[in-house]
Amino acid sequence: MSRIRLLSETVASQVAAGEVVERPASVVKELVENSIDAGARKIDVIVRRGGMSIIRVIDDGCGMDRDDALLSLERHATSKIRSAADLESVATLGFRGEAVPSIASVTRFRLTTREAGAIAGTEILVNGGKLDVVRDSGEAPGTQVEARSIFYNMPARRKFLRSENTESRNIEHQLHLQAIGHPGIAFTFVRDERIVFQVPSAAGLLDRLRDLYGAEFIERLLEVKQEGAANIRVRGFTGKAGVSRQTRDQQLVFVNGRAVENVVLNTGLREGYHTALMKGQHPVTFLFVDLDPGGVDVNVHPAKREVRFREPKAVREAIVQAITRTLESDRSDWQAQFRAAPLAAPTDLPSPRPTSSTTQPGGATSVSSPTFAPAPTPRELPQLETEFSLRGERAVEVRTRAPFTPNESPVTPRTSHRQDFQIIGVLNKLYVLMESVAGLVLVDQHAAHERILFEELRRRMEEQGVPSQRLLLPQTFDLPPRDAEWVERNIATLQKMGIGIEGFGPNTFKIDSLPSFVAAPDAVAFMQGVIDELKSASNSASPLRLGEDMIAKTVCRHAVKANDPLRHPELEKLIQDLLECDLPYCCPHGRPTMIQISHAELEKKFGRKV
Repeated sequence: MSRIRLLSETVASQVAAGEVVERPASVVKELVENSIDAGARKIDVIVRRGGMSIIRVIDDGCGMDRDDALLSLERHATSKIRSAADLESVATLGFRGEAVPSIASVTRFRLTTREAGAIAGTEILVNGGKLDVVRDSGEAPGTQVEARSIFYNMPARRKFLRSENTESRNIEHQLHLQAIGHPGIAFTFVRDERIVFQVPSAAGLLDRLRDLYGAEFIERLLEVKQEGAANIRVRGFTGKAGVSRQTRDQQLVFVNGRAVENVVLNTGLREGYHTALMKGQHPVTFLFVDLDPGGVDVNVHPAKREVRFREPKAVREAIVQAITRTLESDRSDWQAQFRAAPLAAPTDLPSPRPTSSTTQPGGATSVSSPTFAPAPTPRELPQLETEFSLRGERAVEVRTRAPFTPNESPVTPRTSHRQDFQIIGVLNKLYVLMESVAGLVLVDQHAAHERILFEELRRRMEEQGVPSQRLLLPQTFDLPPRDAEWVERNIATLQKMGIGIEGFGPNTFKIDSLPSFVAAPDAVAFMQGVIDELKSASNSASPLRLGEDMIAKTVCRHAVKANDPLRHPELEKLIQDLLECDLPYCCPHGRPTMIQISHAELEKKFGRKV
């Protein structure tokens, strides 16, 4: 007897529905996407009990006649593609023709629709996939879809639904995605007879983000201007350096207007931020990637959440360049705050005068319990000098010149009369207080010095190469075929990074030296980590990216610490060097180097402004 049987039409429809309809938020997503494809300019979503009782989506789109309305309930009936070739260039949000029949098979379904100018519309009632009623209706032009009692005929699936509040939050998240992806459409979300949010049609993405998140949130974003290759364009908004979250909840990326998830996009964002982002943190982004529909495959996931790119490296490079360019432009604006107008040089800046001091070897002076006194002249102050050397595992060496004595030549004062900032003092022997044209600025002297040392050492390593340390005993190791092929193509890059590696047979390699500043007890495990890191790195990234984690740890040990007293010229030099850095507003670990409090914020704190 045959063990293979055809499933009944009812069971088959419910199996297919399980791929598309996972929860009430899936229903809202599919119906709203249909409304957008229909050219709607206003979409209302009404739910009760988290969508488990009722979901109603109303739009003012093109509507349908009776024949099209009936065909929309048939599986794989769609107006968006005609042949298999059309799958290679899908330009709409929906295209499979599965959403409406899938929703109708697991709910008590009602569809009313009318074309503009038609005398009457059409109303269709479906229960669990079975057509009940077809009749005329007098609804407004557009389409209204109502889905009641989701999974009423699939009790096992209904048990997996979460609480009403959780399901409502998921629906709200889906509507936020659609509202951000299509700012020209007005959205209203009503939950249990209460308006949760209502946003009008916006002129652009910035206005839509302001409507959803508020003006204060917008101030923390940078505009990613639409630039890039002819076939890949990146635009949108991204958080400033240091603006991040522990989850990807606000890391939103849209490909041709569709909110998607893709590892290529996540990698590009991470690479673009690089040291401007702390480990374990994720950037806040609202990024739009526009490319030829033929260059992206959206027919991968049943719910269309994931996509594949025909040229993933090109997409990643476009995102990396866009983010890097945006952060660099913010650096120019950030520096302009200090150089917008000259500030008068302080004439009576307080300087810490030690009440007790001890002389240490090398002439350095340890200061404790400072009191404020009139600022000494430049002749009395030491200068901060930083020197670098690569000696074994000590990659950075910081030395401070001893204070000036009468037997030495006096320090030549600065000839420039223009002061970009004014140092007010030091708080808690760590935070430098400064006045700029924009307001009050607090600088973390340790984080600032870390950034200065990090960029200087990285620059010298890139120019001069990485010194290597030979291993006492060379080691051999095997790699999977794909990793072995990658190593063979990049042996020259690895050798420039101070890694002595060469082929030693099929898929086998020998390593006889490592970078001198790398302390790796297991060279093979270290090499495997290198391969994984560099394979995911951008093509435009520094070939010495591998060593940056080690550099960051090294400079952290040698940078100025909290409670290290610095005099006024030292602080000036520190701030000037920081302003010249490529990424001055955060340390190599992604922590901020500066915090600014604007004049407006100060006036608000003191009640001068509302």
